[in-house]
Amino acid sequence: MEPVLKVNIAGLEINNPTMLAAGVLGISHSSLERVFEAGAGAVVTKSIGISPRKGYPNPTVVHLGFGLLNAMGLPNSGIDEYCKEVIIAKEHGVKIVTSIFGSLPEDFQILATKMESSGADAIELNLSCPHVKGVGMQIGHDPEFIHTIVSAVKSVVKIPVITKLTPNVTNIVDIAKAAENAGVDAITAINTVRAMAIDIETGRPLLANKIGGLSGQAIQPIALRCVYEVSKNVEVPVIGVGGILNWRDAVAFLLAGASAIQLGTAIAVRGLNIFHEINEGLKKYMNKKGYENVNEFIGFSHKY
Repeated sequence: MEPVLKVNIAGLEINNPTMLAAGVLGISHSSLERVFEAGAGAVVTKSIGISPRKGYPNPTVVHLGFGLLNAMGLPNSGIDEYCKEVIIAKEHGVKIVTSIFGSLPEDFQILATKMESSGADAIELNLSCPHVKGVGMQIGHDPEFIHTIVSAVKSVVKIPVITKLTPNVTNIVDIAKAAENAGVDAITAINTVRAMAIDIETGRPLLANKIGGLSGQAIQPIALRCVYEVSKNVEVPVIGVGGILNWRDAVAFLLAGASAIQLGTAIAVRGLNIFHEINEGLKKYMNKKGYENVNEFIGFSHKY
């Protein structure tokens, strides 16, 4: 019998536990469609704000060998233009989670309402970007403000609301609990780790913004720890992201308590076939271990 990879994340039903992470190939309907056709269970869009935003000047991405350092500055076309991309992608059957960012609860309400009206299957609140002033991590480290934002969004939409958390806090469990108490449907852990790199010949920071977010293999143990801690302390599903490069990494995150996993840097390293490779690897692992359904081993490591 073929192992079952389907998962249900607070009402978001997807055919397998792999998802595109926000910020990667999610700017147009055509790129969302390509990723979905490559085998992703769902795709998360690039983070979208109220108004168009150019982002930071180049260089915005640095390859470090052990991961990627980026400071894009949340470039996007604005909500009104981007809703057109969501509508077209939905017409092609894509399962879409729309990532949104803002400074005020009212911003998030406007964005979430418009995304839901455009056909989004779920909303992911970006409360964790590590390099843009006034949004992301700067508001996502405050449990009270997170509670306010989640409550505001939950009051205006019916589709699942997911909160993406930053690891750049003293205690991520406190942040997760604040979101859960506000009624969030699921939690994504984690966003990138605040970091920088310097050219020793010139003495200049390699990023135009100087400070950016580190992703990829280097942050995987941090992300795994965060998923383990959060999933042990909240009742809502957790989506794991951070340095997952192959099916073995995906299994580790599921064992740690993730109900699904997101891929970002892996796409740059391995290409879009990574979704198919991970799903096939999961099936082989399940056959070897005697699991019929992927849900049977989610959180298994909590027993130790």
